[in-house]
Amino acid sequence: MRRSSYVHHNGLSSQIIDAELQVHATLGPGLLESVYHACLCHELQERGLVIESQAWMPASYDSVKLNLAFRLDLTDY
Repeated sequence: MRRSSYVHHNGLSSQIIDAELQVHATLGPGLLESVYHACLCHELQERGLVIESQAWMPASYDSVKLNLAFRLDLTDY
């Protein structure tokens, strides 16, 4: 991995972890995952990150593209 790519991903990871900690500190424990997820999406967007929630990622099997193979919780563009 190139140094600039590593620094970018390290900085992005730090932003995501900080946002997760902020959401949990604000809401506390015991809520449904969907509530934390929605609040995390909001927090990441407030921090200027462009994200997509619940994105489908295709997979291939025997030369057949399966469009609904995997669902990603969050992804960036």
